[in-house]
Amino acid sequence: MVKHIVSFKLSGTPEQRKEVAEKFKAALLALPAQIDVLRSMEVGINENPAEEWDVVLIAIVDKMADVEVYAKHPAHVAAAGLLAGHKDSRACVDFEC
Repeated sequence: MVKHIVSFKLSGTPEQRKEVAEKFKAALLALPAQIDVLRSMEVGINENPAEEWDVVLIAIVDKMADVEVYAKHPAHVAAAGLLAGHKDSRACVDFEC
C-alpha cells in the first residue's frame, strides 16, 4: 500500500482560499468512484488561522506505479485544475506502508 500525501498553500483572501479549498475537496472526494487504482481519499481543510497551509489530502493506492495512474487520470487532472491561479505552494510525500 502507498500513501500519497499532498499539502497545498493557496493564494488570495482567506474567503477566496476557503471557497477554492471547499470546491477542491468536493472534487477530490469524488475521485475514488472514478479512478480504479484509488483505494481511498481523505481531504482536510485547515481550520487553524495561525497556520499557513490550506489543504491536505491523503490518497491510498496499492503500489507506487498507481500514483502516476491516479495523477494522469482525467478526473484527477480536472480536480487539480480547480487550483489554477490559486496554488501558491505544494508539498508531497509518497511512501509505502
